[in-house]
This record gives sequence, structure tokens and C-alpha cells, in this order.
Amino acid sequence: MGTTGQARGRISPVAVLGWVGAALLLLGAFLAALGGLNQTVYGAANFVERYLDAIADDDIATAASTPGVSLDAAELEALGLPADVSTAMLRSGVIEAGPEDVRIVSDEAHSDGTHSVTASYRIDDVIAETVFEIEPIEPLYGVLNRWAFETSPLAIIDVTAAHSPLFTVGELTLDTRATKPQDQLGAFTQTTPYLAIAPAGYEFDYDSELVQAPHVTVVTEPGTRTSVTVDAQPTQAFVDRVQAQLDMYLEQCAAQQVLNPTDCPFGIEIDDRITSDPLWSIVQSPTVTLTAGEAAFEMPATAGTAHISVEVQSLFDGHRSTVEEDRGFTVALDARIKPDGSIAVQLK
Repeated sequence: MGTTGQARGRISPVAVLGWVGAALLLLGAFLAALGGLNQTVYGAANFVERYLDAIADDDIATAASTPGVSLDAAELEALGLPADVSTAMLRSGVIEAGPEDVRIVSDEAHSDGTHSVTASYRIDDVIAETVFEIEPIEPLYGVLNRWAFETSPLAIIDVTAAHSPLFTVGELTLDTRATKPQDQLGAFTQTTPYLAIAPAGYEFDYDSELVQAPHVTVVTEPGTRTSVTVDAQPTQAFVDRVQAQLDMYLEQCAAQQVLNPTDCPFGIEIDDRITSDPLWSIVQSPTVTLTAGEAAFEMPATAGTAHISVEVQSLFDGHRSTVEEDRGFTVALDARIKPDGSIAVQLK
């Protein structure tokens, strides 16, 4: 009985071999599955696709946090950018168009573990193809591939806000003076670099009561630097407000009952004796037109007409008469928008 019990407690070598074989099969299946995942879901090509898909979905937070996208201080310096370069455009609601019809053209593996992934895509009606250099980083859980861009795909857009420091891109309005030192804040035209996700299409413009800039589109390519000018020009409301200030100034000049109103563009010399207060009126105020100059919106010397009515007595024969005369004059001026939104007008 004891011998029989011992025989029954032994594990058959055939069973052991079966278990080992099953374990090896499971291990092989696991490694095969792992290899498949590393070639597909966790592959270099899929890494690029996910980045492009995030941009297409306007998920800029995900795209911007993709390994290798952000720039450190040394990289910013190498690109000639300040350490506090604006990242304000790295958010959703800014891009006008993301990459569509994305296709991986090739995925070339190199002996050092890096990959050159070529992707084609369309942004609006622009078809482009980009080679992304991808490098491996520490694997996920020690077994699943992880990747990073060797060179950041971020683009740099130098925005020139001409004649107004503000501009709009997508749903965002930005001030080009935000990172400028105090001595540069008064410049009539401001140029500021911005980091921007790429590839993507952007639309720039600006529209306010006083100035308006036409829409300008820019398509950024990864790792490139481009520029755009948002050219703000005065609106009719701006012109009307300057006209009102000019008219008020001329009326104040006309209110001075003297032959030559102080600090005014018109006056008259009369040799006879003045026997009444001179009465001025504005016949025709100069019509305001504004164009952008170097430091302000400018109105060139523009003609106007004033009229004087004054009684005089001749020094020669004592004859009394009334002088009624139109006097032509010209006015030139500069106009700028002050920080509080009012308009500063300076006569030249």
C-alpha cells in the first residue's frame, strides 16, 4: 500500500514537459504580442501619427506635451529666442486648420535605434511632407517602446503688429508688448516671436472700433521660422473722432476775437485801425485722411478756409468799412491711440 501511494504522488516527466512547453508557448505568444505592440501601437510611426492627430483634434495640450516638443533654455538660446519667449499660442482655439489626410510614407529604422518617419498631410489646400527624426527614450514598464522628437517640431512665428500692438489669432487676442521692456512699449510697430504648434494653419487679423487689419493666413512647417504682419489701419470711427477733435480745435481758434488767434493756423494782418472785435468763423474745415507713418497715423498738410469779419477805419482818410475775407490755411497732424483707448492728436 505504501509503495502504491508513493507512485501516485510522483509527477510524470511527460506532464512536466507539457507544462514547460505550454509555458514556453505562452511566453512566445507574449513576446510576439509585445513585439507587435512595439511595432504598431508603440511604434515610431504611431508616435508621429498620434502627435499629428492631436493637432487635428485641436488637442494642443497633448501635442505640446509630446516628448521632444518643448524647448529648454539652451535650445531657445540656440534659436536666438529669449528665455521668456511667448507660449501663449500653444493652446486650443488658436489654430485655424490642422493636418488632415495623414499618411505615413515611410519608417526607416537606424542602427542607433532612431527612426526617420516621413509623413504626408494636407492643411487646407496645402499638401506637405515632413521627415520627423525620432529617438527612443526610457521604455514604458521597461518593455513598451517610448519615443521623442530629436528636434522639436515647434515653429516660430514672428508677428509684426503694425500700427496697433494687439492682434487676433484664432479665438485669442494677444498684445505684442507683453514681454517687452519699458523703453520699447511706445513703438508704433511691434515685432514679437511666438512659439506655435506645427504643422498647422493660422489666421491672423484684428478688429476694433478704431483700427482694423485684414485676415492673413500662415501655414507653419515643423521646426521652421516664419513671419506675418498684421497691418492695422484706421477705421472710419477713428477718422471721425480725429475730425471731431480737429473741428473743435479750429472752433476754439475762431472764438478768439483777435486778428491772429494764438497757436492757430490762420490769421490776418490789417494796417488800418481796428474798430470792432474781429469775428472768425470756419468756412471749410480740412477733411481728415490718415495713413500710417513711422510713429503715428499721419494727416498731410490739408487745406481749410476761415472767414474774418471786422470793422476798420482807414488811417489815410478816416473812411470806415467792414473787412469780409476768406483766409485759406493748412493743417497737418499725427494721431495715435493712447493706452486708455483715447486718441492723442498732435498738430505739426
